[in-house]
Amino acid sequence: MSSLDDASPVRVSADCALQSPAEHITQGAQKSFTEVIDVKSAGMNSLSFVRQVLAACLCPQLLTDHSLPQDVRLRAQCLLDACDGGSVGSYSPSAGITHVRQSITDFITTRDAGVPSYSKDIFICVGSQGALMLLVKLLARGEGQTRTGVLTPAPCSPTLPLLLDAAGVKLLPYQLTEERGWATEVDELRRALTAARSHCEPRAIYISNPGNPTGHVQDRTSIEEVIEFAADQGLVLLADEVIMNPSLKMYPHIKLTRLFSFVSALQVYQDSVYGPHAHFISYKKVLFEMDPELSETVQLVSFHSLSSGCMGECGLRAGYMEAINLDPDVMHYFDVMLTFDISAPITGQLALDLMVRPPKPGEASYDTYTQEILLTKATLSENAQRAWQVLNDLPGMSCQPAMGGIYLYPSLHLPPEIIEQAKVLQVEADVLFCQMLQQEEGVLVGAGCQCDGDPRRHHLRLCVLVPADTLEEALARLRSFQLRLMGRFPHANKGVKDKHRATAMSVNLRESPRGKHI
Repeated sequence: MSSLDDASPVRVSADCALQSPAEHITQGAQKSFTEVIDVKSAGMNSLSFVRQVLAACLCPQLLTDHSLPQDVRLRAQCLLDACDGGSVGSYSPSAGITHVRQSITDFITTRDAGVPSYSKDIFICVGSQGALMLLVKLLARGEGQTRTGVLTPAPCSPTLPLLLDAAGVKLLPYQLTEERGWATEVDELRRALTAARSHCEPRAIYISNPGNPTGHVQDRTSIEEVIEFAADQGLVLLADEVIMNPSLKMYPHIKLTRLFSFVSALQVYQDSVYGPHAHFISYKKVLFEMDPELSETVQLVSFHSLSSGCMGECGLRAGYMEAINLDPDVMHYFDVMLTFDISAPITGQLALDLMVRPPKPGEASYDTYTQEILLTKATLSENAQRAWQVLNDLPGMSCQPAMGGIYLYPSLHLPPEIIEQAKVLQVEADVLFCQMLQQEEGVLVGAGCQCDGDPRRHHLRLCVLVPADTLEEALARLRSFQLRLMGRFPHANKGVKDKHRATAMSVNLRESPRGKHI
């Protein structure tokens, strides 16, 4: 390639301009801050058990080092025995290490209260995005009106539009209902599908539960409606589900130290779900409890990865997908395609095993592991509540309460002058807001436009899986900036706040103590 003109066109996220190194922000003019705070992405301490086991796998000499807990050394030896040649430097089968795939099936079966899972249906990939890319490539075909389309929530993960575009698949947005806490509405799914069929061939629907970046958690009724919709329309159901550990929020009356002793007895498997009436239930479990006409025919693929929830090991690059009711020839083709793809790193695969098989009661690492997990979950829950309160108290902002996930997605009610200034600069208004916040306060947040939401509205993407003091400082700076900005345009927020508070209250009251609609 002699120039960039010769390169294949690549879609660039609107947020890319905000990805420059933080130290660049502090250059030039005098700033009121000395440290840049990034609340666009997660930042919590790693789990000791995971890092210790991986360290022993990478350096087998540590297997005889008694400074490591005995269960750490035993697990490391077990995982090394599962690797070809007893080494993390080996290759693995294309679908993943057999031992790890079996651990994942055991985890899923327990999570879903006995609904069986089989290792032949499990495929380990380079993160859940790698698994999704593999599947979408398989679905991609046609040109023009026969081009494959995928129904996708709006807003969605910032990487999803890029992934679909790279796979040659058309993104078909369906709008989530902000006024109902970012709920998925079947009528909106039907509208989006009808509109799409005039210019492409919709073949799948993508769901994120809990929602990224909205934090919405679907209840059983909502999941059943989506399954029935997919069945009626002949769509493959792609479910990105964040699940793993027991929820601290379910036991607010129990002190943290007392909770350690019986966490293993809890049969509720959910990670990053903390809403007062929110309860994680997998699409697979709901599907298998529906009529056999659906449970035996609906094609469902669910995804999970190390980067999700409390594990937060994004850099280890491993995830898995479980494929249900897909044709055996398609399953075989998955395996063939994986042989030509970059397999998940062995260390990442071993970390998956640690994610789905944590320490058990009585093992040396159990108490420390449980304490670290619960501390992370408590921080996440408290941060989400604190940020929600602060954002809703600010003029020119409103925020729906999150039920799960690691993000809040507040709405910006920007003055017309800011919107006009953004048009002159040829950037989105929320991107301009983020740039101004960076420069004046040194706080990095995500612009909502990168999530492909409603273009008529403006939002921020704020990560709350950060240390509490970090979030508190970020919120203080955001508050200072917003008050200065809105002080220049006092007319801009008139009537907005009261309307939002009524809406947010209706979302909270819509749930009964049993999690049902009133």
